Amino acid sequence: MRDHRFKSYDPDQLLLLPPDLRSWLPENHLAWFVSDMVDGLDLSRIEGHYDHLKGGKPGFHPSMMVKVLIYAYCVGVPSSRQIEKKTYEDVAFRVLAAGYHPDHSAIAKFRKRHLRELSELFIAVLLLADEMGLVKLGHVALDGTKLKANASKHKSMSYGRMDRRIWELKAEVDELLKTAASTDKVEDKKYGKANRGDELPRELQFREDRIAKIQSAKAALEERKRQEVSQPRSVDEDDGPPTADAGGKSAPTLVPHAKEQINFTDPESRIMKDNATKSFEQAYNAQLAVDCATQIIVSADVTQQANDKQQLVPLMEQIEANTGQVPDRALADSGYFSAENVQSCDNNYIEPFICRDRIKHSDTLLTAPKGRIPKALSSVERMCRKLQTKAGRKTYSKRKESVEAVIGQIKHVRGFRQFLLRGLEKVRAEWHLICLAHNVLKMWRSGRSLPALA
Repeated sequence: MRDHRFKSYDPDQLLLLPPDLRSWLPENHLAWFVSDMVDGLDLSRIEGHYDHLKGGKPGFHPSMMVKVLIYAYCVGVPSSRQIEKKTYEDVAFRVLAAGYHPDHSAIAKFRKRHLRELSELFIAVLLLADEMGLVKLGHVALDGTKLKANASKHKSMSYGRMDRRIWELKAEVDELLKTAASTDKVEDKKYGKANRGDELPRELQFREDRIAKIQSAKAALEERKRQEVSQPRSVDEDDGPPTADAGGKSAPTLVPHAKEQINFTDPESRIMKDNATKSFEQAYNAQLAVDCATQIIVSADVTQQANDKQQLVPLMEQIEANTGQVPDRALADSGYFSAENVQSCDNNYIEPFICRDRIKHSDTLLTAPKGRIPKALSSVERMCRKLQTKAGRKTYSKRKESVEAVIGQIKHVRGFRQFLLRGLEKVRAEWHLICLAHNVLKMWRSGRSLPALA
């Protein structure tokens, strides 16, 4: 008998949800925006990977997989296992997957196979945002954030420790071989010489493998040092005192410093200090430039350098490459300051607002002298004087409410604090996916319609 106090409830009902997918979610739901957007993107390069296939079991449609992946990054679910679970439990995922349930290995394989093409969609989505009027480029703010690598810092070893550890392991190998030889003699007398006895003991094989790994890591550190020495050194970088050559002139050494480390799990990651937690982590330095008016990310990159000084020019060049335009003003904190960076902005008709010194909240800000800025001042002096004015401070304050806010949304709201992939190129592609998802969310929340798509 039905209880009129409540709505009818029958768990055994054959059709609990209506068959029309469009009625499963509200019309303005993010899933529909992602679906419509991907339908208009050119996925021919991804689809081209399957042209050679003939017969066999058909795979999942690339359009469906791309929609599911982008939506997953939008809602902070990058794990392939979690995505598979969501296709069963989350209505939006079920709608985008159209009732299919690709397992986590298929999702991970698709992402790995098409990582480059998925990364390049960042620019395609950015151009859509531009067509929607969300790329202003009046003020662009830059910042970097340390994101943990998919590796433990405890799996690292310093260059100075490597030789010592190789010697220790070789001594252990010699001891194991002596023990094995002694055991063989005893067993030969007891059982005869019929057994082969040439199999490596497990502990001996482990140490041999460990020696090979450390020697390989040692060679990688030495190659990294050679590459660093071959690159021009910035006067702003402080990598320690240079080594003097026979003529008394400063010459860089090809031998890595004893404390320089390499990670066995992800050798391309680096030990970096996280300014938020003040702890040292195995990490990458993720860079981004954000349009201050809309919080749209207009350029993004990942570097192994903990210092931000060398990242301003590449980010500015990437903005022009991505959008065909240059911003009017560039805002950045003291980590990006150098005379070369200020001059580069001036040369490209970009007004720089780069803080020269790190400013604490308790510091008393200097007031700019009254009157016009003298023409005889250098580019750096003019910029610093401009930053002391009320108008300059107001302009610079846009950095905190734009790029710092975006980093907070990525790391704290959507939970992207660690990369899933390993290696610089793969990590860079994953960062582009994360930034793409951020832009999709900004486009959807703007309430504007997608442009007419081909």
